[in-house]
Amino acid sequence: MGTESSSAVAAAMEHNTPANKMNVADLSASLQHFGFVDYFVFVLMLLVCAVIGFYFGFVEKKKKRNMEERGGTEALNYLVGGRKMKVFPVSMSLVASFVSGISLLGISTEIYIYGTQYAFALMTLVLTGVIIWYLFLPVFCNLQLTSTYEYLEMRFDKRVRLLGSVFFFIEITLWLPIVILVPALAFNQVTGVNIHIVTTIVCIVCIFYTCVGGVKAVIWTDVIQTVIMVGAIILVIIKGTSDVGGLGVVLKRNYDSGRIEIPTITLDPTERLSMLSIILGATFLYVEITVNQVFIQRFLSLPGAKEAKHALILYIIGVIILLLGCAYNGLLIYATYHDCDPLTTNLAKAKDQIVPLLVMDILIDYPGTAGLFVAGVFSAALSSLSTGLNSLSAVFLEDFIKTFRKSPLTEYQTAIIMRVSVVVMGVTCVGLVFVIEHLGTVLELSISIGTMTSGPLLGLFLMGVLMPWINGKSVLFGSVAAYAAMSWICIKGKIALTSGELIYPMKPFSTEGCTYKFEELITPANQTVVLQRDKTLAQYIYQMSFMLYVTVGAILSIIFSHIASLVFGRNDPKKMNIELFSPLIRKYIKPMEYESVQMEEQNVLLNTEKKIY
Repeated sequence: MGTESSSAVAAAMEHNTPANKMNVADLSASLQHFGFVDYFVFVLMLLVCAVIGFYFGFVEKKKKRNMEERGGTEALNYLVGGRKMKVFPVSMSLVASFVSGISLLGISTEIYIYGTQYAFALMTLVLTGVIIWYLFLPVFCNLQLTSTYEYLEMRFDKRVRLLGSVFFFIEITLWLPIVILVPALAFNQVTGVNIHIVTTIVCIVCIFYTCVGGVKAVIWTDVIQTVIMVGAIILVIIKGTSDVGGLGVVLKRNYDSGRIEIPTITLDPTERLSMLSIILGATFLYVEITVNQVFIQRFLSLPGAKEAKHALILYIIGVIILLLGCAYNGLLIYATYHDCDPLTTNLAKAKDQIVPLLVMDILIDYPGTAGLFVAGVFSAALSSLSTGLNSLSAVFLEDFIKTFRKSPLTEYQTAIIMRVSVVVMGVTCVGLVFVIEHLGTVLELSISIGTMTSGPLLGLFLMGVLMPWINGKSVLFGSVAAYAAMSWICIKGKIALTSGELIYPMKPFSTEGCTYKFEELITPANQTVVLQRDKTLAQYIYQMSFMLYVTVGAILSIIFSHIASLVFGRNDPKKMNIELFSPLIRKYIKPMEYESVQMEEQNVLLNTEKKIY
C-alpha cells in the first residue's frame, strides 16, 4: 500500500511468511470478533426500542384512559398520533424510513462495485421535494386522511381505492423482507450467526413495539435509530479515512481506478446508469417513495400543512446528508481494499457484506464500535420495518375492513384488527426472507422488485391530482395494463440477469497486494465480458435500467388510461371537487356557482363520516 494501514487485515498479515500464510477462512474467522461490549451495545438498542413501545402502548395509554382525554379515536391515535406530533421527530422518522439498511449497505456497495454514477441521483432529491410540496402535500393535508388510498375513492371510485391498496400491499410485502435481510447479512459477517436466527429475534422486538405502541412508538424509536445511524456512519468515515492516509488518498485511488465519474450521457435505456435514467428515473422513484402510505402517514400525523412542509424540508436535507455519507463509504472501501478485493478472495461472501467487513477490519481495536455499527444498520432496518408494518395496518383497516363493513367498528374491534395485522404481516415478511436472499444485491433488488406496482401506483396519484378529465374506469384499466407490462419487464429483466444474458460491467479490482491464501473466484470484474451490441426491440425494453422502472410504469399507466378514456369517456373538470386537485390545477378549473355549493356540502359530508369512524 502507498500508506501505512492499521487495519486488522494488515495487522494479521504482518507475521505471515511464505511458508505459513494465513488462509482466507482463518482470516475471516479472526475478523468475527463481536465481543461482550459489542453485544451489549446491540442488545441495548433493542431494549430501548422495546421500552419505547411499552411506554406508548401501556404507560401513556393508562394516563389517558378515556377517549376525550386522548383526543380522538383508537385508530386516529394508533395510526397518526392524534395528528399532534411535532415536526422534528417526524422529520427524523421520515429520514430513518428512507435511509434503510438497504441504503446504508447498498449504496456503499454500489459505489465500490460500479463507481459514483448512482451518487448523482441525490441531486434529484431537491426536485422531489418541490414536486411533493406543490402537487401532493396541499391536497392530502387539506383532506386530513388516514389512508392515502381514501383519496383515490374521493377522486375516482371505490374500485380504484381497492386497486391502489392492493398495489401498496404487494409493494411493501416484497420490500420489507429485503429490509430485514440487510442487517442480517451485516450481523452474519461480524458474528457468523445464521441470518435466519437473527432476523427472527430482531423482528419479534420490532413487531412488539410497533404492535403495542402505534405510530408514536414508531416515530420516537426512529429518532433514536437515526442518531445511532448517524453516529455509525461518522465513526466509520473518520477512522477509515485516517487509516488509509487521508481524504486525498481516498479520492486518488478511486479516481485512478475510474470509479469517480459522472453518469454516461446517452439515450440508450439499457445503459445501467445514464444521465437520463438518473435524472428522470430517480426523480420518479423518490416521488413515489415519498407519496406512498409509509411517508404520507407521517406527514399526516402533524397538525397541518405548515408543519408538514417544515418536516419535508428537514427530511430532504437529512436524507441528502446521510446518503452522501453512504456514498463516501463506498469510496472508502475501495481505498482500503484497492489491491486486495475481498469479493474476489471470498473474504466477503456476498456483495452486501463488504461494508460490515470494513467495519470489523478498521475498528478491531475499539470494543463496542462494531456493536454500534451493527446497531446502526439494524436501526435503519427496524425503522423501515416498523413504519411499513404500521402503514400496512392503516391500509388494512381503512381500505379493506371499513370499506366493506356496513356497520362501524367498536374501539375494541379496531384495536384488535390493527394489532393482529401488524403481527401477521411481520411474520409473513420474516418468512419471505428465505426467498429474497437468493435474488441479488439489495440495492438493485429493492428498486426493481417493487416497481411492478409502484410505477402504476404513482401514475394513479399523478392522474388524480393533475388530470381532472380522467375518470375511474379509465384509470382502473390503465393501471392494471401498466402493472401487467411492468411485471413482464421486471421478470424478464431478472431472468436476463440471472441467466447471464444481461451483464453489467464492474469496475476493475485487484488482488496483487493480498498477503493471505485464497482461491480466486471468477466474477464479472475479473473475466472478459462480451457485451451484446445488436438487441431486439424486446431486449431494449426488458433490459432497460432498473432506475427507469418506476418512471416507465407511471408513464404507461397514464398512456393506457388516456387510451381507455376514448372508450369510457371523460369527466367534466367543472363538475369536479377542486379540493381533490393540486393548487397548480385548481386555477384552471372554474366551477359554476351552484356547483361550488355542492362541493362545500360534499366536503362537510366527508368530514362528518371521518368523525364517525
